[in-house]
Amino acid sequence: MEADTALSHVTASGQPQMVDVGDKGRTARVARAQALVRLPAAVRALISGDELQAAKGPVFQTAILAGIMAAKRTSELIPLCHPIGLDGCDVTIVLNDAGDAVVECEARVEYRTGVEMEALTGASVAALTIYDMCKAVSHDIRIDDVRLLKKTGGKSDYHATAAGPDER
Repeated sequence: MEADTALSHVTASGQPQMVDVGDKGRTARVARAQALVRLPAAVRALISGDELQAAKGPVFQTAILAGIMAAKRTSELIPLCHPIGLDGCDVTIVLNDAGDAVVECEARVEYRTGVEMEALTGASVAALTIYDMCKAVSHDIRIDDVRLLKKTGGKSDYHATAAGPDER
């Protein structure tokens, strides 16, 4: 198997393993991920300005906090992720032209391993929080397009193309 296609979390004998990063140098690493929360009309009707007010409280503010908390605890949720102390984490939620919520999470660290999973976890949990806080109004909320937008630092950088995987 080529090095580029080998699964780093699986040994040659097929057993799970945590990647050893002990010999890697510390570098600045940044990852940004996104989740799209498709809001039905009944939920969009609750939007006032840049916030969505639900019976449980301010939805976007709560989701931002949940996303940051999740990013910080990623290694507790995903078994082979390294526990890392994030240097920074920002979650933003904006409404697109269709009235859907675009959640982005950016995680930053200077460390031996990347923060893609932290960014993806933060965006995902923020999106799930929006669903949880609005499900009393409608269960037709849909979470789509959870994906990595970019990563920098480490062995290689990545920047998503404008088209998603279905359009490539």
